[in-house]
Amino acid sequence: MVTSPAVLAVIPARGGSKSIPGKNIRPFGGHPLIAYSIAAGLRAARVTRVVVSTDDAAIAEVGRHYGADVPFMRPSSLAQDETPDLPVFKHVLAELEAREGFRPAIIVQLRPTSPLRPPGLVDEAIDLLGRQASADSVRGVTPSSQNPFKMWRIGASGSLVPLLDEVENAYDMPRQSLPATYWQTGHVDVVRRGTILTQHSMTGRVIWPFQIDGRYAADIDAPSDWECAEHLLTRGDLDIVRPGGHNAR
Repeated sequence: MVTSPAVLAVIPARGGSKSIPGKNIRPFGGHPLIAYSIAAGLRAARVTRVVVSTDDAAIAEVGRHYGADVPFMRPSSLAQDETPDLPVFKHVLAELEAREGFRPAIIVQLRPTSPLRPPGLVDEAIDLLGRQASADSVRGVTPSSQNPFKMWRIGASGSLVPLLDEVENAYDMPRQSLPATYWQTGHVDVVRRGTILTQHSMTGRVIWPFQIDGRYAADIDAPSDWECAEHLLTRGDLDIVRPGGHNAR
């Protein structure tokens, strides 16, 4: 009998959001925003355990209420505006191993700010990493609505400089003639344990794309993003994993 590797879903949710105060537990479609990511993790058949990493007691309480584990609090030094993902995930893995001897082989990141996930998305992303032996990680992407080959920077002299210059005069070319580009949505990232702890990276060198239907693309960073995402949630034509009723395994 072959034993499946342990898969840990981590939901990073610090308490210090400035653009939308209390964002992670603010009501979104009748539930706290974080509850949608918890539900996506709990309902994924491949996920062994769902853990919320937070520095905030209120977020921890909501996380536990909706069925996630919050076995320890994140130190405030790892909950600053500029804190990247890597030290947060290293902290989670170190604490779980030291406290419980739990050493997951696969780690899934479920960001609360991308709450609109179709059923099966998390399992499909995990399975994709399993099929790609050379991949260090899988990252959710969708075709970008604006092609960066037509984007600009303002140079030191004040003049426009193409953002990307690998295609000559790309800014004058038809969109259909340009290389396809993709935006990372934040719905799901799947990474091997060794990528985090040995390569000291959240992605590694070989990142495999997991393509997500653009209709679900919502990254909540500002009040206008919240309104757009809640409209997508409530209009009813998208099959979305929602909290409530199936929090227990």
